[in-house]
Amino acid sequence: MTTAPERATPTPAPDPDTGSTTGTRPASETTRLRRAVERERTPWQRFAARFVGDESAAADWLRRAGRVVRERIWPAIEPITGFGWAVLIATALALAAGIALGWKELIVMGIAGALLLGAAIAFIVGRNRYRIELDLAYTRVVVGERALGRIEIHAASTKPLLPATIEVPVGKALASFHLPRMQPGDVHEDVFAIPTSRRTILQVGPVRSVRGDPVGLLRRQVRWTDPVELYVHPKTVQLDETAPGLIRDLEGITTRDLTNSDIAFHALRDYVAGDDRRYIHWKSSARTGQLMVRQFEQTRRSVLALGLSTSPDDYADPSEFETAISILGSLGLQAIRDEMDVAVQTSRRTVPASTGKRLLDALSGVEWSPRDDRFLDLAATIARDHAGASVIVLHAGAPIDAALVRRARTLLTPQARVIVFSVVQGASPRLQPIGDVSLATIGTVSDLPRVMRGVALQ
Repeated sequence: MTTAPERATPTPAPDPDTGSTTGTRPASETTRLRRAVERERTPWQRFAARFVGDESAAADWLRRAGRVVRERIWPAIEPITGFGWAVLIATALALAAGIALGWKELIVMGIAGALLLGAAIAFIVGRNRYRIELDLAYTRVVVGERALGRIEIHAASTKPLLPATIEVPVGKALASFHLPRMQPGDVHEDVFAIPTSRRTILQVGPVRSVRGDPVGLLRRQVRWTDPVELYVHPKTVQLDETAPGLIRDLEGITTRDLTNSDIAFHALRDYVAGDDRRYIHWKSSARTGQLMVRQFEQTRRSVLALGLSTSPDDYADPSEFETAISILGSLGLQAIRDEMDVAVQTSRRTVPASTGKRLLDALSGVEWSPRDDRFLDLAATIARDHAGASVIVLHAGAPIDAALVRRARTLLTPQARVIVFSVVQGASPRLQPIGDVSLATIGTVSDLPRVMRGVALQ
């Protein structure tokens, strides 16, 4: 058998100044620097560096001790519960006091505690071997729908397995199932439902098996699967195909910038050497006696910027915040279906909106915080980060009035069309023009199609 020749390792070139091959700085210079630093230290600093510094023997001993605790000691004491520690300490104190004072009662109590701990150890000794599969029927559901999950447990041992408890964390809740005694090759299946009363991102799992004694002194758990994320999307409504009220055009929107080639015709001008001959207007050239070329207005693709305030000060009720997210999600989905460029900005960050799934997934995790920027700051952020937006839609709650809308308009791009949604719980939908801004008051997301038709007529 032949082997590949060893690759030659190049020898580092010597430093031209020092002749050292260990690096750009010679070892002698490094040593001199260390000695200089050592001389500049105070006696206390030198003492601390030698005995308790990062490179001291004490620090090295602490690192080794921590590694031993993590790898050997902690796995042995991890199964002890809080009640188990209490019984263990009480047992040790009872035995010590009983022997020292000669109290038979304390000795009996200590022996009873020791027997309880010994019996508890017998319940968790042994190794359960399972093959567990966690499966969610859907990893994305809408608020109010019930998400179904299933766990399938296979006995992967050659010996009978004792009964155990199977736990499945679901967010902050915990689903628990009793697993009976299983013979080799047995399969046990459990189905559970996850209520989705609020928009969120739930972590389901990991599935773990738990064995413990009836008294609750020891508890041993083994993790068998990885967690699965369940996205609870906000409610959305279907808008009309062309999303009335939003700019939807195949060519884009025209600007005042002039260009030599585009779609929107602007005027004719004299031919200049280097101009594309395809844009020569021959009829005008024949009439004037000199070459004339077409000039165009530059067009840009329309961009929809959706802004959502996540400051609690901009809402009178948490339900208003949820409705605002539903409205934003509905508009974003329709714009994505219409192949518009969509930018979604909250008071805290920019939300990914390249696809409808990514948009709804991101909205599932949006939360409000008192530290987030308010409505006017959100408008300023959109004007700075999304200056090319042709339509800007801002979402907030009942505290947004006409004065705030006027101040927000002065911060936004003058060429953009601005729509502001003020969510007021239980209010009837209405439209109020404030200058060139459409202020839409809305109570529920189901009123959105009607409101958008009204916006299209303004």
